[in-house]
Amino acid sequence: MELLIKELKSNSCKITPQRIAVYQAIKESTDHPNAETVFKKLYPTYPTMSLATVYKSLELFCNLRLIQVINIGENSFRYDGRTDEHQHIICTQCQKIEDLNNNIFEDLKYKVAEVSNYKINKQQLCFYGICSDCAN
Repeated sequence: MELLIKELKSNSCKITPQRIAVYQAIKESTDHPNAETVFKKLYPTYPTMSLATVYKSLELFCNLRLIQVINIGENSFRYDGRTDEHQHIICTQCQKIEDLNNNIFEDLKYKVAEVSNYKINKQQLCFYGICSDCAN
């Protein structure tokens, strides 16, 4: 929470209980929720909070690089509390998103920079397939 409060203060943004709750919901989640899921989770505790507040908070946190957005297609956005560069695997049937926690792609950024002559400053890599639950 210290990082959130520091970033909000340094960017002249209001520190509200709702913003803190939205941030905490994303940081504590491992299933990469969308805005509606965050809203439904927080609604019992914050019944006056609107879905628009959740969307605006998520957009702010992305702009401040406190969380990252994953576009899984057709304007379907999911949110990840991990901001380090890591890969994801997405089930094309149930839309489950999981982190790939390994180093096999560590050199890929440098190889892409070498063959493209680009200076790579960010990468986001997603794999798509059918998870074991959906395959059964």
